[in-house]
Amino acid sequence: MKRFLIFFLVFTLLLSGCTQKQAQDFGPADGDTLVIYTSHKKEVWWPIVKEFESRTGLWVQVVEGGTNELLETIRSGKADPIPDLMFGGGVESLEANASLFSPYICAQADRLLPQYRSGEDLWTPFSALPLVLIYNPKLLSPDSLTGWSDLLKPSLHGRIAFADPAVSGSSYTALVTLLEALGGDHDTVLREFARNLDGKQLPSSGDVLSAVASGECSVGVTLEETASRRIAAGEQLAMVYPADGTSCVSDGCAILVGARHPENAKKFVDFTVSRDVQQLLQDQFCRRPVRDGLEPSASLPDLAAIAQVDYNLRWASEHRDSLLMSWAFYLGSEEEE
Repeated sequence: MKRFLIFFLVFTLLLSGCTQKQAQDFGPADGDTLVIYTSHKKEVWWPIVKEFESRTGLWVQVVEGGTNELLETIRSGKADPIPDLMFGGGVESLEANASLFSPYICAQADRLLPQYRSGEDLWTPFSALPLVLIYNPKLLSPDSLTGWSDLLKPSLHGRIAFADPAVSGSSYTALVTLLEALGGDHDTVLREFARNLDGKQLPSSGDVLSAVASGECSVGVTLEETASRRIAAGEQLAMVYPADGTSCVSDGCAILVGARHPENAKKFVDFTVSRDVQQLLQDQFCRRPVRDGLEPSASLPDLAAIAQVDYNLRWASEHRDSLLMSWAFYLGSEEEE
């Protein structure tokens, strides 16, 4: 019996060794790989990455997370695996971390809408993303939520779903948009908004829609594309374009300085702005393309019909750290009261 056990263990180890060697033999060569860090939800990045792999024969490894969470990991030098590019995130967050990225002029750059392009080609736009307000129609009447100013009403105290802007790029964009729309002293607006949140914020942007749809919160701040898809899926949500103006900032794709597979990264960036992918964004993801020559979706209002603030991208990127510090202070002071 003892001899049988020894034989079995030796056989198992040999078999394990063969399996590991076979995995190595059939794995991709280093030159045929690409490592992507993305803040996109899987339903967005998955079909794009799979089609890219199919067309190029490259193997793609994807690491998911919040925009600012991923950028902090990269900035710390502790990223594992080492990324070749960042796919997703509001471009002001990319601008605020400019030293991490290597400029690249993508193929067919002349087909990109000029209002969404980076002046230094530090990043390549992917889609245009208006911010919207959402509410649960079982808890709130349509006329009680018309703009950003309503988020400061005492009647909504503790009933607003808002993601942590230190983690979520879209939530940081929302914070800047709120300041632009309401005007006045920034510290006063931040303090009032933090007070109305009752010191509470959600860990991710995806949690905002779930909180409102479930009735845990009455209203929330999110992206047009996310709200549109959840409403189309039959969730208990309604969407409002703020009458006092919203922003339509793009998310982007940027190649990392020191990328191990820079040529593969360039191929992926080119693919994200190809006509096929940009059409897919519009047809399946309720996102607005950044490429010209595409017919606007009938399911979304024309951008010209939506009131927009004068969103200052440079200010948003240059003041990101100080604004987040102020926000954390005001939110923290509310928690202590």
